[in-house]
Amino acid sequence: MNSSEPPSVLVVDDEPQIQRLLKLTLESNGFRALLAAGGQEALVLATQHRPSVILLDLGLPDLTGREVLRRLREWSSVPVVILTAQDSETEKVAALDEGADDYVTKPFNTGELLARLRVALRHASRDPEPPVFQSGGLVVDLSARRVTVQGREILLTATEYSLLRFLVRHSGKVLTHRMILREIWGPASETQSHYLRVYVARLRTKLGGNDAGSEWIRTEPGVGYRLLEASRAKE
Repeated sequence: MNSSEPPSVLVVDDEPQIQRLLKLTLESNGFRALLAAGGQEALVLATQHRPSVILLDLGLPDLTGREVLRRLREWSSVPVVILTAQDSETEKVAALDEGADDYVTKPFNTGELLARLRVALRHASRDPEPPVFQSGGLVVDLSARRVTVQGREILLTATEYSLLRFLVRHSGKVLTHRMILREIWGPASETQSHYLRVYVARLRTKLGGNDAGSEWIRTEPGVGYRLLEASRAKE
């Protein structure tokens, strides 16, 4: 976003009255409003416009708000403030655990909501994650869940893709076996390193054979794995 432009807020809510109220409130307080009535539309707008912050309702007509949040967090660290009538503690904790930055219930106080948005923007990273990762011939489009090598699409299982996505989001950093196992298979699997060896081997093979796959996924002996950044892929 250009520093001279006002911060943009993507409002995801299927109630026209709420959309109108929020658009008027945001634009009269120095924000630029984008509107989406459903989850799929919200994901498209988030990819196209890279909003500064997202106001997300949990009850949407197509995808649930939590599903939208999970998909966003696969490729973006954009601040997300949940704005919903669902005020149960379970829903609140679940949304926060899945990556929401804050939670406001309806009916809401306008002043409080604007304050929450300002806090979310202050906590936001200055450099948003790019939705497309490229390292040599490897291209991972995180928003489309598409992986190609030298222009050829690679079909991955859900676990293989989750593993690659985690490596991509931390490219250039060494990830320990325990960190990866906890992220992909859960805390109960932190000592099951054979899972990881099998899936790394499969992933390398699908990326073009074990040798070619090793061009991107480096083994750190006794520690874990590292996905090379684009600038280092040819070292």
